Amino acid sequence: MALDSVLLLVLSISEATVAAILLRRGAWRTLPLFCTYIAWGAASDAALFVISGWFPSAYYKYYLIETIVDSLLMFSVLVELAWSVLRPVRASLPKATVLFLVILVCITGILIWPIAGMTVPPIKPEDQLLFHIQETFCVLRVVCFVVMASFSQLLSIGWRDRELQVATGLGFYSIIGLLVTLLHSQQGDLTAYHWLDEAGVSLGYLGTLCYWVISFATKEQERKEFSPQMRHLLLQMGGGARASRIALTDLPSVRSRTKE
Repeated sequence: MALDSVLLLVLSISEATVAAILLRRGAWRTLPLFCTYIAWGAASDAALFVISGWFPSAYYKYYLIETIVDSLLMFSVLVELAWSVLRPVRASLPKATVLFLVILVCITGILIWPIAGMTVPPIKPEDQLLFHIQETFCVLRVVCFVVMASFSQLLSIGWRDRELQVATGLGFYSIIGLLVTLLHSQQGDLTAYHWLDEAGVSLGYLGTLCYWVISFATKEQERKEFSPQMRHLLLQMGGGARASRIALTDLPSVRSRTKE
């Protein structure tokens, strides 16, 4: 158990370091929920370190609460990333776009839920639900990263943009988590689960935190505008009279008449 305590302490310090860099860079202005998630991670891991050492009987109850809060925050972060990617055209989109993104992430999570259930190992019944939730969000983070990386050209984002940096970090340690789960399925000894988690998931997350420290320590690249084709597509998807009026006023002939 000494290794658990050391890892929790290291992760808490690393998260606090990332939080300090985010604060210094003013990332809370554009990604407030992600900053909250990192700050929460630092505080919760520090609390988990104290509880595991001095109040072991309360460990499971606290871990349950932490998992629920962590999942809610992660859901919010994924929605925030999708909304932040649309920053160049957000003023032109309907107010209901955020609600649409919430529903989209929900639907994606629902579709992933039964798939994630196939990875649940033969552990205690009370632990299966927690594991199922964690695996669902693990796959959801990977999907978020793959979508953003695949459509980075259309979305006019690169590896120096904060949104893709955050998604890359989330995707990296989630892929490590999925690999660990696959190794779990090949294990016959359940006692080895814990140590594999420590070596894989914890160290993978530590690697992600180091990546974020390096990424956010550099100045953010100025966000590029969407291509005319992508801008037009998003406005069409937004629909409604407002989008039509905005698209119309963007035409050169209309702008020239307005100036006259």
